Amino acid sequence: MVATLRAIPSLTGTAPSIELGRLPADPLELFREWFYTAVGLEVPEPAAMTLSTMDDDGVPDSRTLILKDAGPRGFAFAGTASSRKGRQIAAHPTAALNLWWQPILRAVRIRGEVAPADATECEADLAARSPQARAGIEPGDWRLWWLRPARVEFWQGAVDRQHLRVVYTWEERWSLRISRGETEIRG
Repeated sequence: MVATLRAIPSLTGTAPSIELGRLPADPLELFREWFYTAVGLEVPEPAAMTLSTMDDDGVPDSRTLILKDAGPRGFAFAGTASSRKGRQIAAHPTAALNLWWQPILRAVRIRGEVAPADATECEADLAARSPQARAGIEPGDWRLWWLRPARVEFWQGAVDRQHLRVVYTWEERWSLRISRGETEIRG
């Protein structure tokens, strides 16, 4: 297994340029820029993301789902309240999201608190799904959740492994730290 893993090429995409001197103060602006770049370059399934929650034993639990929205309230995703993710979010309302766009060597990691949308918004989200996707969902079980970010990391890979990290952290306002490899560029 090790020999096979070492033989597989990695970081085979092409990273777009990034102007570090022109980074926005709000990570949502940079997220939108990176997301629409992925869409424009036809990265397959750019809205697919990994959601990680925590179970009652403190063990992380991850699954892939679709980003439903990104805006001032945070990042939205959906599912049933009765699902494993729904029960875990109800018990531990924090989560992490990870979006990976391999062809452009970019990833976005988002951590924060999770809150459900109101019933009207949840019902509207469910109604927007296809009849097949709505089948079997019990009345009142569908949830749209918003993850309000406390930390957003934009990662851009580099073949020389001197990866670029642009990290926004919320503490009354957004602060910004930039590093390349293990060297902090701005903090």
